Amino acid sequence: MVGQFESKKDTVQVLTESAATHIGAIATIITGAVRDVARETGDWLTDVIEMREASRRAQADHQPEQDEV
Repeated sequence: MVGQFESKKDTVQVLTESAATHIGAIATIITGAVRDVARETGDWLTDVIEMREASRRAQADHQPEQDEV
């Protein structure tokens, strides 16, 4: 028969292992979410930069040259 001390030790061990597993899973979820947010933010900013550059090129194409005025 298992003594009271060993039984409590086993319970603490199982709880600790369970906590570590769940905390690890939660950390993985959070890490993935942070990565996904960073990727989407970067993609969005790339779109903004490309649109700004395209707008500048379009404006430059439609401005009369100094020689034409």
